Formats: sequence, C-alpha cells, structure tokens
Amino acid sequence: MILLLPMDGDDTQESELTGILSASFWATVEIEEGKVIEINFTKNREDIECFVDAVIVKDNYEPVMEFIDEQLMVLVAHTQRTIDDVVEAYLFRELHDLAL
Repeated sequence: MILLLPMDGDDTQESELTGILSASFWATVEIEEGKVIEINFTKNREDIECFVDAVIVKDNYEPVMEFIDEQLMVLVAHTQRTIDDVVEAYLFRELHDLAL
C-alpha cells in the first residue's frame, strides 16, 4: 500500500500535512504488513512514478477531482498532521472517506 500526502516540508519527523494547493513536497509512504517500509519526498507530484493506492488530505474541501478521476481512494485526516499520526490513523482505520 502506498499513501500520497501533501506536505509542508521534506523532513519525516517535522513536516506536516498541508493543503494540496500549498504543498511544498509530496510524500509517498509505503506500508507493508502494518509497518512503514519507505518514505520518499518529491517536489512535483508528476515526478512520482510508483502506483499510489490512496491520497490523504487534511479536510473535506480540498480540490481532489483529479485524484478521483484517476480512481484513487481519497481519505481525510481531520486531526492528524504528522506522517506518523497519519499512518497510525490509516492502520487503525481512523481516516474518513471523502464526503462529496
């Protein structure tokens, strides 16, 4: 499973989830058997070559139509902001499907 997160920086511990339009970096987080395998950062979303399973956004009002058009699952992290918190919430199924 690979999650895509819009982030305000490229530090795994310090960066926080941000809005899609204000993302400075995009993090791909690979999860396997409940563990984080790899985290990569890229400046441009278009440079991501791996298959992404889900996009995590910070609220219901993000511009996500391009992700939906690509048939990606869009999940909302209402209170989680760090990568660790988002991953934990994902693993415990605490993220919400985007309400359109």
